[in-house]
Amino acid sequence: MENPTTDSAAEHARFNMIQQQVRPWSVLDDRVLDVMGQLQREDFVPDAYRGLAYADIEIPIGEGSCMLPPKLVGHLLQSVNVAPGDKALEIGTGTGYVTTCLSKLGARVISVEIDPALAAAAHARLSALKVKQVDVQEADGLAGRIPGGPYNVIAITGSMPTEDSLSLFQDQLAIGGRLFCILGTEPVMQCLRITRESASVLRRDALIETSVPPLRNVVEPETFEL
Repeated sequence: MENPTTDSAAEHARFNMIQQQVRPWSVLDDRVLDVMGQLQREDFVPDAYRGLAYADIEIPIGEGSCMLPPKLVGHLLQSVNVAPGDKALEIGTGTGYVTTCLSKLGARVISVEIDPALAAAAHARLSALKVKQVDVQEADGLAGRIPGGPYNVIAITGSMPTEDSLSLFQDQLAIGGRLFCILGTEPVMQCLRITRESASVLRRDALIETSVPPLRNVVEPETFEL
């Protein structure tokens, strides 16, 4: 039997996450706030960090990867503006939290995860939670196009130090499609939304500054030694 006290505490934590972390960071899309406010984030957090499920931190999930903090997830979801029926590509499944948010917003999601253990765990978790319209694939999203495109939404959950790989993702955007990415190196990186306005026109919107781990196998910036 579920513990009502525990359930109440988690509900209160979700409320505080929205009101104290996500909304104050200018995430004002009601659909995004509703999904994040209802989804039990603790179901996606490693057991050792379950008590920190709603904290304003990156949560380690193994293999050098992490769950993005809630306020950054909110910006990601708001920026890609999912419409019901959109085809979405997620690069970096992690535990499947962002994947599930995209699905609950109405997207049909292909999510690729390079790490076999994380991919298998996410697939099992999403199946157990009966998350619909999601296909988790073990693959390197940087190795080439992911079959199923072009995509209305592309969400890249790890950072890219340079723009060398950006064209690969931009080329998979449908006209009208929105791409969320994080460019740069520590200590400050830039979140961008890239919108394909036509076959030849892409618009960039700078969002917020942050710092998150890079995608595995991403092109590193050249270094010069004196």
